[in-house]
Amino acid sequence: MNIQAGARRASLLLGCMILTGALLSGCKSEGSGSAEGSSLQTQYNQQPPAEIKDAAPQEEGAREDLQAASPEETPSGSAENPQQEAAESPGTEAAPDPQTDPQADRQPGEETDHVTAMRIEQALQATVREQSGQWIVTNESSPAVVVNKQRSLPEGYEPADLREPKVPFSFSEPHEKRLMRTEAAAALEELFAAAEKDGMELRAISGYRSYERQQSVYQNHVRTKGEAEAARISALPGTSEHQTGLAMDVSSPSAGNELSAAFGETAEGKWLAQHAPEYGFIIRYPQGEEDVTGYVYEPWHLRYVGKDLALDIAESGLTLEEYLDADFIKL
Repeated sequence: MNIQAGARRASLLLGCMILTGALLSGCKSEGSGSAEGSSLQTQYNQQPPAEIKDAAPQEEGAREDLQAASPEETPSGSAENPQQEAAESPGTEAAPDPQTDPQADRQPGEETDHVTAMRIEQALQATVREQSGQWIVTNESSPAVVVNKQRSLPEGYEPADLREPKVPFSFSEPHEKRLMRTEAAAALEELFAAAEKDGMELRAISGYRSYERQQSVYQNHVRTKGEAEAARISALPGTSEHQTGLAMDVSSPSAGNELSAAFGETAEGKWLAQHAPEYGFIIRYPQGEEDVTGYVYEPWHLRYVGKDLALDIAESGLTLEEYLDADFIKL
């Protein structure tokens, strides 16, 4: 009996030893697997952010936090394109892009694109050709043409659309100086009507002059005042604004219908200086600008250039020569 009990205990002990060995072997195998898992975890942590997102998708809020923390890595590129982000955000107006919106970088008070384009097209440097040592204008039919001592009209030029404006003149007899180009004549009628409404009494004195008549006028000034003074107050034939049909000398009974600097001090002269641009006219030879225009102050000499340009010229304070000089045009 005791022998049998001892044999059973020995058999049980042997079984326990075998089981213990098996368990130890299993533990060793699992330890090797943990090392592989540790290696995989290290590789996982070294993957780029996009691969991490694929390997372990995050919740929506966590992804937004990641985007906020790393804007340079976000798919939308919000840090690189804030205008697109603003445009896609409800209630947010995107800022204008200067590369796609030509008005984006314009400042308040600047001329409109339309006026700027007109200035570029009619710039002094773009509207002349040289002929026999003289500069001849190539835009003689334009209301913006610049005719002066250096810029002549083409030989034989005469506007094709001359007519008499329906305004009061200082004389009653028929004469070519009653004429203006059609567009300018219509504008002068509007100006005179507005002046009358404001209690101003104006008189038209001298408009269109042919080449031949300008030659006679200039020679008369040379004969009575000398060449130097004639050059300050009168134009050589072919260089007179009156030949363009766009100019009209204006005075008033309060100034004796005379063409003198004193007219600028009358109520009518002051009214013209203030309101003429509203109807497309400028005071062509302003005070203190003789070095630029080549002529003395003439508050009576109205020159039609069109409403858009006249208003912009008046605001700029420039002479017509300066206004249409490419160096003064800001692109």
